[in-house]
Amino acid sequence: MSSRRSRSRQAGVSMINDSQMAELIAKLQQLIPHDINQSKSSKVSASKVLQETCNYIRSLHREVDDLSEKLSELLNSTDADSAQAAIIRSLFM
Repeated sequence: MSSRRSRSRQAGVSMINDSQMAELIAKLQQLIPHDINQSKSSKVSASKVLQETCNYIRSLHREVDDLSEKLSELLNSTDADSAQAAIIRSLFM
């Protein structure tokens, strides 16, 4: 038994078997947009799926940062009492 598995069992963490891991990887692969998930075959390594997932999450973080910056710029250039500011505030509620 590997030391990692023995530590996990000692800590009370349940292990998942290979078929459960494959099922989780397949579900994760389905969550990645098809244009990012470039592999057309259904047989893709788990490491490739995890790598694509990490890359996708990084791109989402960049998009959130960009949108936050644009929103901040928009709010700074808008009169707080304007109709445009009211619309922006309503989007957050």
